[in-house]
Amino acid sequence: MDVDVAIVGGGMVGASLALALRGVAVRVLLIEGVAPSSDSQPSFDDRTTALGNASRRIFESLGVWSDIAPQTAAIRTIHVSDAGRFGFARLRAAEQGIDSFGYVVANRVLGNVLWRKLSQAREGLVLRMPARAESIEIDAQGARLRVVSDVGEREEVQARLVVAADGAHSSVRVAADIDAGVEDYDQVAIVANVATDHPHDGTAYERFTPSGPLAVLPLHDGSYGVIWSCRPADATKVLSLDDNTYLRELQARFGWRAGRFVRVGRRASYPLKLTRAAATFATRAVLIGNAAQALHPVAGQGFNLGLRDAAMLAEVIANAAEADVGAPAVLKRFADWRAVDRGGVIRFTDGLVKLFGSERPGMSLLRNLGLLIFDVTPPAKSALARVSAGFGGPSPRLARGLPVREAS
Repeated sequence: MDVDVAIVGGGMVGASLALALRGVAVRVLLIEGVAPSSDSQPSFDDRTTALGNASRRIFESLGVWSDIAPQTAAIRTIHVSDAGRFGFARLRAAEQGIDSFGYVVANRVLGNVLWRKLSQAREGLVLRMPARAESIEIDAQGARLRVVSDVGEREEVQARLVVAADGAHSSVRVAADIDAGVEDYDQVAIVANVATDHPHDGTAYERFTPSGPLAVLPLHDGSYGVIWSCRPADATKVLSLDDNTYLRELQARFGWRAGRFVRVGRRASYPLKLTRAAATFATRAVLIGNAAQALHPVAGQGFNLGLRDAAMLAEVIANAAEADVGAPAVLKRFADWRAVDRGGVIRFTDGLVKLFGSERPGMSLLRNLGLLIFDVTPPAKSALARVSAGFGGPSPRLARGLPVREAS
């Protein structure tokens, strides 16, 4: 089978790219190894995602926001604090002239909506799921993939461009001979949904503790999604706690701002590392999402960055569709347009983790003074409120409510 674009990985970023290429004059193959509804699907698991307003606009442009919105919780206030210290800051969306800073949604919801839409958009799109790319060979003429289905059927595919949307351990990145640096934060995120004795008011909490950030995010049913980052040894203990003891420990760590924690769902854990590819493209290959950069969940920037990758790549491909979508000049244009945003988000999230994790003398005092100064500085709050739109560089057309292809 010959295609223009082969997307390896049908998680949230890869599926979004495939949707963004609907109606574009390219033939697209999307390969995903696990069914979206499967409990073993790693992209659509128990975690939640905070979508910024730019991401909302991209999903509106893709025609899926109306299906996502009823299952989201709007973030109308953000409360940041340093555990055991006096510093805190509060941002209110109304003070910034916006309805909300973003929306929290379960990853399973995003997966179901995106794949339902994909199943309806077959023109120009070939889906292979469950299937995997058993081998990938890339040279100047194109990429050759052997696709194997879950029942053992094999298919040879020739593509002008292969897209790595297959996560932090990307096989496409390896095939493209792109190096990646990995920095272990020595933290594990424990995620769970927790109910309180009264519904939330749309406040998202980010509390920095000595062992790592603790995020408590509002969910559409009135409960909270908790992302508790801690040292690996502590994570083992937290995962072994019975529900009542877990709730008491969480209460002691977080405090009472959200009320009394009364019930917890299933807990899951994920190691936290920064994975950063040395480049975002090579011969006939391009990286997006976690294949390009896998971030710490602090500040909830990872998926928003990956979605902007997908939106911009779709735009670049759409406007090169009559030429060669895998040509070096096309891929360089994508990389150049994404460089400022990508670098800014990586530095921002990595810096937050290290700033609030530092035990150097005097750092806690400086952090807390900084939070208090930030809390009374409107320009600083306005700048932070714009973070979800990106850190610079061109904004994708989809994020501006425009079609991916420019009018001729």
